[in-house]
Amino acid sequence: MASETDETWEGLIEDFRPRLRERIVVEQVLDHIHFVAADQKEQIRQRARTEGNIAAADLLITAVLKKPHTPGWFRAFVDALLNSGCDYAADCMQVNLPKPEEEAENDYCVRLIRLLSPSLVGMKTQEVCLHCFSEGLLTEEDSEIVKTEITARGPRSGARELLRCIVRGRPGWFSKFLNILRETEHQYLYELTGGSPDRDTPGSDEKLPSPKDERAGSEAIKEESQQAAAESPDLDASITEDPQDEAPDLYEGASTESEQLPNSLEPLQPDGTDPGAAVRGQENADIVLRDYQMDVAKPALEGKNIIICLPTGSGKTRVAVYITKKHLDRRRTEGQSGKVVVLVNKVPLVEQHYSSEFLPFLKHTYKVERVSGDCQLKISFTEIVKKNDVIICTAQILENYLERSHEGEDEGVNLSDLTLIIIDECHHTQKGQVYNHIMMRYLKQKHKNARLKKEQKEPVPLPQILGLTASPGVGGATKMEKAEEHILRICANLDASKIMTSSLGEYKKEPRKTTQTVEDRKEDPFGDVIKKIMNDIHTHAQLSPTCDLGSQNYEQWVVQKERKAATEEDQRVRVCAEHLRQYSEGLNLSNTIRMRDAFSFLNKYHEEEIKRKTTPDEEQIIQITETERFLFSLFKENKEELQRLAENPNYENDSLSKLRSKILQEFSSREEARGIIFTKTRRSAIALSQWIQENPKFADIGVKASYVIGGGDQSVVKPMTSAERVDVLNKFRNGDVNLLIATTVAEEGLDIPACNFVIRYGLVTNEIAMIQAEGRGRAEDSSYTLVEVKNSGVAEKECVNEYRKNMMNKAIDKIRALNQADYDKRIVEFQIQAIMEEKVRMTRKKQKDMKNENPSEVKFSCRGCSKHVCTGEDIQIIENMHRVNVTSQFGKLFIQRENTSLQERLLDYETNGFIACKDCGQRWGAMMMYRGIECPCLHVKNFVVTFSGKKIGKCTKWNELAVRFSAFDYAEHARQVAESSDDEETN
Repeated sequence: MASETDETWEGLIEDFRPRLRERIVVEQVLDHIHFVAADQKEQIRQRARTEGNIAAADLLITAVLKKPHTPGWFRAFVDALLNSGCDYAADCMQVNLPKPEEEAENDYCVRLIRLLSPSLVGMKTQEVCLHCFSEGLLTEEDSEIVKTEITARGPRSGARELLRCIVRGRPGWFSKFLNILRETEHQYLYELTGGSPDRDTPGSDEKLPSPKDERAGSEAIKEESQQAAAESPDLDASITEDPQDEAPDLYEGASTESEQLPNSLEPLQPDGTDPGAAVRGQENADIVLRDYQMDVAKPALEGKNIIICLPTGSGKTRVAVYITKKHLDRRRTEGQSGKVVVLVNKVPLVEQHYSSEFLPFLKHTYKVERVSGDCQLKISFTEIVKKNDVIICTAQILENYLERSHEGEDEGVNLSDLTLIIIDECHHTQKGQVYNHIMMRYLKQKHKNARLKKEQKEPVPLPQILGLTASPGVGGATKMEKAEEHILRICANLDASKIMTSSLGEYKKEPRKTTQTVEDRKEDPFGDVIKKIMNDIHTHAQLSPTCDLGSQNYEQWVVQKERKAATEEDQRVRVCAEHLRQYSEGLNLSNTIRMRDAFSFLNKYHEEEIKRKTTPDEEQIIQITETERFLFSLFKENKEELQRLAENPNYENDSLSKLRSKILQEFSSREEARGIIFTKTRRSAIALSQWIQENPKFADIGVKASYVIGGGDQSVVKPMTSAERVDVLNKFRNGDVNLLIATTVAEEGLDIPACNFVIRYGLVTNEIAMIQAEGRGRAEDSSYTLVEVKNSGVAEKECVNEYRKNMMNKAIDKIRALNQADYDKRIVEFQIQAIMEEKVRMTRKKQKDMKNENPSEVKFSCRGCSKHVCTGEDIQIIENMHRVNVTSQFGKLFIQRENTSLQERLLDYETNGFIACKDCGQRWGAMMMYRGIECPCLHVKNFVVTFSGKKIGKCTKWNELAVRFSAFDYAEHARQVAESSDDEETN
């Protein structure tokens, strides 16, 4: 049982834990503490290496408090603090505390040093270190560490280590440090740090500003520091100096409990940034760039348009924040306003860039806001642009408002309103992409400006452009010449004067890459039953496939058969082809996920098909053809056998076995594993997540899995809402989820510093996706594993992507080696070509619009039973998006069902059910509630379209039809609905 004295010491340590965490130097204390077990010490050291000194100090304190205590443990702890130079921490343990006003002044001094650290690192470190040691500000061990740092990484890095050591000292260190700066002839730094310029002798009774005057003093220091930065090239260099070491921010936690200063002793993120800075949002946060980051930023700091091409995890976004701040600072100094728009291509990246990067470093000087399609804006985007300095948004929003301005609407935005556009993942600036639409407006105006200058007219101002990418790709090129052309076209589209890359040197981090090959099943009775069913269907429909069942070629063949049969009104072949497609998917699923998941998919499909043939009230008889009866019976006959085989683990696919082994290896070999599994489909992501959650072996080693999928409604699988995705990603960031199963929605831009392994499960697309997926592993010692899946061909595709990646890097090097004049000439040629192609495209579009067929020439028939449904004259369009048919004749042709898998509610309309053919049950679309009125909304893919007498087999989107439907007249239809209601009441 613990003695009362032990309990007193324990309470004291717990009371002072926040201060101890800040003032203990773990590595040095561990050398002098002997009652902590060796394995515990190693664990603490490991924590220091991976999470930083603060986290390790916390673990050390916990180890010290661990019971049972050895005799004299508390005295041994205090002695260890004293012997390791942690005098202030030892004073806390001996309750030998300074007076409150002294402590407050000490905290102010720490903050002052932190504020001026970009200038102070320019000191003559070797000389200052010697004086600090002789004055007792550094222990012998501290001095050796500083000297080692100077030798290994240079004087600036050594200066950071020196400053980090001295601020942990007892109160009184500051005045000694001032004297040392003066004695070592650092007059400028001496005065900047608070020394009197006319002071001749040390030891005068000059007083520091009191903490009460701290705010005013800090502002004065800040102004002086900024002025000095503008005047002194050395100071400017010191602000952006590569920290070289693993602790850029020197003064983490050196504060009172009432006002915590930023944690600084944690290691840098893999991208060269301070992990706490973004979260802390500290005042006047310094953005410190590494050398390679500063190298790529220089042309942009001179106002040039560039592309920054750096590997994922190397800090591109932090460089963009730095450029943004310098851009706005410069314009403010010149008496001009600045307006920066940061464009991203995915909604989750809006919040990530806003919260983690731009807001923390800019909020004290500039107004920062974010906007995405998920935001319910209380004011217009135009007003947001006017009221803020930095706006982070999805590219489509900016394009929409540029188009509004082009069409002469008041609520629009012009490119001339902006001074800097930052384009994230800028490799998407290609034909058909929204980035390219924005940049095409830019290029057109740029070339108009050239003409205006010749005519001696005032050109229209255009913003500076900054593109960010890790992988411009090669655009499918097989030859170096074409790869260069692809990258040059991206440069031309972004009007980039240079594409900037740099060697990461010691910071280069490549994940360990492995490929897990799989063996064919020795027996696959589950797959054999599915193939037998498919062959029976082939015989019934008189179809003769020429490719392997379940292969990609087979699926393409089935789709073509279904489309052809639909246009020929051959319902026997059409419905057989539809079922074959589902069985082919089930066969593929059995090679990817559990057989029981594949069976569940097939069973649910047949249940839905049978349900389609019954009306909700069972009053209406829906026809069932002989072919449909055959297909339903065929599945029913084999259902029991399929279910039995699906439960037999002996027949599971080898891919799932390899994946299981890999997950177990990662979680058992790492202290804190956190990884992402990329898979091809939403269905497989959900099924894999469920498989992991249901497997007790994974739970035993601490696996906490969840999935994240896309938000579009193209898939039959229910999409994730943005809020659901954000919630899962936040859980993954904070560790509540440590294994994420994701579709490609998470490949680009997802920034999880602790992620240390990536698995691509049967999924390989192009070299850009490969580079992006590799980059999701941000932590040290990350791994990247490709697990093969039968019929996927991923191993071969990955080899091709590696080849393309090398070709891309060589092509970038060749482009960078071009003479600037030759480079500029080629860029202009590509820009003129792009503008001419755009003009041709727009001309054709206008001609197509002029040739828009009369809606009466378009006829729609049910894809399920070929019954005529309506003509284009019956269809109206809501908000230039939703095609509806509100005629009374149409209302007699369909039944309405509840859509249990998807309910969507937006501002003016909602969908919570779907409509289907009264005769055959074929789904036609959704019942949409628009401003209080029910409007049947049609999905064109569910119909066979006849256009001017010619049937179109493939028509999956409304914009594929060159038909201009009339706009929905809400007032007229509301009047008709009201009259109809009155008539019913009268009757």
